[in-house]
Amino acid sequence: MIKSQAFRILFVLLVFQTMLYAQSEGMVSIKGSRYLPLYGRDSTVVAVKDFEMDVYPVTNSQFEDFVKKYPKWQKSNVISLFADKGYLVNWKSDTELKDSEKPNSPVTYVSWFAAKDYCECQGKRLPTIDEWEYVAMADKTTKDARSKPEYNAEILAWYEAPRTNENTIGLHPENFWGVHDLHGLVWEWTLDFNSVLISGESRKDVDKDNNLFCGSAAVNATDLMNYAAFMRYAIRGSLKAKYSMKNLGFRCVKDIPNEF
Repeated sequence: MIKSQAFRILFVLLVFQTMLYAQSEGMVSIKGSRYLPLYGRDSTVVAVKDFEMDVYPVTNSQFEDFVKKYPKWQKSNVISLFADKGYLVNWKSDTELKDSEKPNSPVTYVSWFAAKDYCECQGKRLPTIDEWEYVAMADKTTKDARSKPEYNAEILAWYEAPRTNENTIGLHPENFWGVHDLHGLVWEWTLDFNSVLISGESRKDVDKDNNLFCGSAAVNATDLMNYAAFMRYAIRGSLKAKYSMKNLGFRCVKDIPNEF
């Protein structure tokens, strides 16, 4: 009898939770888990909680709307502390793209500060490295495709392809989670882009500017054959928050509230 009542209460709570939580528009739910990242001291796994991720990277058109609403991020207004001289260099004015740019291409030439504020103004945030890598290790059918040679070969082929930042979003198939373009279009900012262990005792050592291809970094890697991931960590390790690059964009994520 007691078990039956407990089951009914649990059922009602689950239904109630489902009614309260609805997936956000333009985002997909990511079921968290534990996994072994490229850089983990003593093969330490990391835990990723449930969250939502944008299906596509933020586009030029969406960023146009953002700077119109928040003029402080227009290129003539942004202060040098938050963006370098390359910020929105592919725009012809504070609020208009150059004619050569496509509205539905990923926005690039944006600093970490601008990307972070964009996400926060949408009630979202930038993904952490662990979250981004967790979703990006999926292919079309598998949550973790890192052991598949064709998965890594496809990513490396993209790294060699020129001017992919000029393509439009959504041309690459969605992965297992329903997310597009994590690979094959542009690199993406993460919230903690420079927080990966380079040579210290903790994986969360910060503010190191070494190259991840150096010997000390390789010693700490969990998969020396994962060249694609090596390159991502190397790029992140070379960045500063005010940098703006033609092949560096971003997307946002959102925490899933814990109702219980």
